[in-house]
Amino acid sequence: MSEITNTTKGPFYFILTGIPGFEASHIWISIPFCCLYTISIMGNTTILNVIRTEPSLHQPMYLFLSMLALTDLGLTLTTLPTVMQLLWFNIHKISFEACFAQFFFLHGFSFMESSVLLAMSFDRYVAICRPLHYATILTNEVIAKIGLAIICRCVLAVLPSLFLLKRLPFCHSHLLSHSYCLHQDMIHLVCGDIRFNSWYGFALVLLIIVMDPLLIVLSYAMILKSVLGVATWTERLRALNNCLSHILAVLVLYVPMVGVSMTHRFAKHASPLVHVIMANMYLLAPPVMNPIIYSVKTKQIRQGMFRLLFQRKVH
Repeated sequence: MSEITNTTKGPFYFILTGIPGFEASHIWISIPFCCLYTISIMGNTTILNVIRTEPSLHQPMYLFLSMLALTDLGLTLTTLPTVMQLLWFNIHKISFEACFAQFFFLHGFSFMESSVLLAMSFDRYVAICRPLHYATILTNEVIAKIGLAIICRCVLAVLPSLFLLKRLPFCHSHLLSHSYCLHQDMIHLVCGDIRFNSWYGFALVLLIIVMDPLLIVLSYAMILKSVLGVATWTERLRALNNCLSHILAVLVLYVPMVGVSMTHRFAKHASPLVHVIMANMYLLAPPVMNPIIYSVKTKQIRQGMFRLLFQRKVH
């Protein structure tokens, strides 16, 4: 089988795929996608603006929420160009360099979201289990260090897989299964030995998809133990209600993430439409749902949004 690498003469590109079986309806399919992207961008930018303009929200919980909103915004803006240009203008080609850049940012922001949710679970643990030391443990300096550690963790996790994949020869067929560049999709087009890449990918799955949720569950086990020691059910429910938004955000991320990983590993012969739906849920659900969850469940964010809208109407 002939091979194509990034050293081949002439431009090398990948071919993106839209919605299998619905190519003639791409312009209509673009409407819900456009709505979802608009909700994500407007929702996350509004949350960032509310936290920035409200001094009362300059607290650890909301600083972590601003990190989550930035991550969701980055994830949205990473996939938006290729998805919408394919649906609107039927442009399927993406250059070798652009595809690898999208692959880096897409997986980087995805892993970053998992890391931020882990940091938010630590914030909830300190707030409920050690409330008297909350302000002294989670200082602005500590939060800044956590943010820097999250960035370094995700960059160092994704870069090796990018370089490992980039050095391998790609087969003559360079048709991708999605409208963006996923590592699980690109690795299937390689002609060379991918055993090391597969083991590294498996290690990342253990590090991110397995370890982060386990640590989050551990933090909530300790929270639950602390809450059950509280005297009244009213106080218990109030404490657990403070965690509800975070729990929903965790489910919105990990359920589709596990689903798309299981589909790629154990349902390779399933309908292409199944793979496309799972991948789109994995990438679109968190950026769209998180602003809705936090604006509905968090009173301070909701009030900040109302004040922001009211001030704009007055001006």
